[in-house]
Amino acid sequence: MKTLIPISAIVLVLSACSVHRQATVSEMDATSGVVRLTYGQAMLQNAQTDNYVVNGSATKACQQMGYATAFAYGQPITTCVSSSGPLCINERVTLQYQCRGVAITPDWN
Repeated sequence: MKTLIPISAIVLVLSACSVHRQATVSEMDATSGVVRLTYGQAMLQNAQTDNYVVNGSATKACQQMGYATAFAYGQPITTCVSSSGPLCINERVTLQYQCRGVAITPDWN
């Protein structure tokens, strides 16, 4: 029983680990105006992203497609990438952004 308490404490501490991840653009669809960004998350991790940086990446991708800005929509989509039996070892988290507006480029001629 005494060895169970330290092991439980270690599992509890590890389950609360928060890790910073950088989401990268994984898909751009100009027709529907959707940008998807993804990042990885290992088992027992609570991965976090900087919303300001992610929104900037999505806005830049939208501007490359001719839109003005990006707005987050929906909940993050979590997909298991690798598993061991019933346990998911690594997950991929997808964030979705909707592109809106029309980017106007000035004509300096």
